[in-house]
Amino acid sequence: MDFIGGKLLQVVIAIAIFAAVIGIIMLVVDRAPKSVKDRVTVAGFLAPAAILMLVGLVYPAVRTSMLAFTDASGQGNGFDNFVWMFTQPEALATLRNTVIWTVLVPLLSTSFGLAYAVFIDKARGERVLKSLVFMPMAISFVGAGIIWKLVYDYRGPGIEQTGVINFIRAALGMDPKQFLLDAPENTLFLIIVMVWIQTGFAMVILSAAIKGVPVELIEAARLDGANAWQQFRNVTVPGIRGALVVVLTTITIATLKVFDIVRTMTAGNYDTSVVANEMYTQAFRAGEPGRGAALALILFLMVLPIVVYNARVLRKQREIH
Repeated sequence: MDFIGGKLLQVVIAIAIFAAVIGIIMLVVDRAPKSVKDRVTVAGFLAPAAILMLVGLVYPAVRTSMLAFTDASGQGNGFDNFVWMFTQPEALATLRNTVIWTVLVPLLSTSFGLAYAVFIDKARGERVLKSLVFMPMAISFVGAGIIWKLVYDYRGPGIEQTGVINFIRAALGMDPKQFLLDAPENTLFLIIVMVWIQTGFAMVILSAAIKGVPVELIEAARLDGANAWQQFRNVTVPGIRGALVVVLTTITIATLKVFDIVRTMTAGNYDTSVVANEMYTQAFRAGEPGRGAALALILFLMVLPIVVYNARVLRKQREIH
């Protein structure tokens, strides 16, 4: 009870401090001279957000960048962490796996989502069919990892299989397979989990974009003798190009940061680690915060161009509309 009472007191104090800060800001803004009132108003309401960004975003980024050039004892070691990253076999395997994830997951998720959106468009039971594919999006990555770990579950030959896939293999007279242990294909079995989750996201966005393609254009193409594939390639795809870019870049960013699935299913063992998982392993398990920070810095540099490109595409779309 004392613990709960202490926590409640902290919550009340935090709310009181927040209310006091907002009250002070509004008081200052209200009493500011008319000549600078607009500027004071903007500065007053932007200041809390700016301070939070400095404390929660800018400072950790600077701190991580500095940490990337230190060794396990905190002493500066130049570019040793980056040399380790690009020379050691286990680190290179991590980078290789990340590239495989980044290439396959966006392409497969977007392709499956687009195909599904096209085939069920205006079909009977469209909402139900969409819900079935979108449902994995409601599951956390950890939950999805646990579910698929059970699907891939392995027991020795002659023992009743509880994993769905090995149960089917045994029923067909095949030997059970250790899907998560055998490299390099175990990385592909982990990628399937991410594709299973992201296909629903791609399907929803692309389905909405397809419905926005003008019917007049499709009818005109049909009157010109275009078949279904030609209508899709020459009318639908150009009409949803912006949505395709958004889906591809969004899934790519999510894939670069993937951690939970790998951590839950293999913990990065058996040559399945990716940058985000290795960052955690080095920083919190191996006692090498410098290497973890270097991996975080590389991950940031990999994500940054995609974010900038996505922002430019969205700005161009707003200018067009």
